[in-house]
Amino acid sequence: MLPIEKVDHVGIRVSQKQVSIDFYEGLGFETLVDTCFEEGHPVIMRHPSGVVINLLGPSTASAGSNILMDVDEKHPGITHVSFKIASMEAAKTFLASKNIELTGNFSFKGMHAIFFRDPDRNVIELDAYEGAEPVTRAKPSDEALENYKSHPK
Repeated sequence: MLPIEKVDHVGIRVSQKQVSIDFYEGLGFETLVDTCFEEGHPVIMRHPSGVVINLLGPSTASAGSNILMDVDEKHPGITHVSFKIASMEAAKTFLASKNIELTGNFSFKGMHAIFFRDPDRNVIELDAYEGAEPVTRAKPSDEALENYKSHPK
């Protein structure tokens, strides 16, 4: 077994540095340092929860679509990041106050999820659980699995 301790950070390629910084600061991330974004090094940001993201750039292609999520062909790669939250209603209220559009949702086995996108169409998922986080989410029922499959991100 590889002795992984935690997720260290999530790297997100972006097209417009300041637009993305403003977006993620609006979600509560603090900019720690810009290690020279224009030369391909990250802008490092941290959320009070301890989650760290690296904004990478500049991108060399248009931000008009996300090849991993917006085309019929299914390309390999990381399609989204998911953050556990305490309250789905509080998250929805917060996102609405920032005029951030929800792009999908689903529920199964006491877990509720919503999706939205950053300015470059990267997908962010927020998950809230009824009670304790269920260990059964790794093996949902057939009905729950069909419900999950029918909700686009």
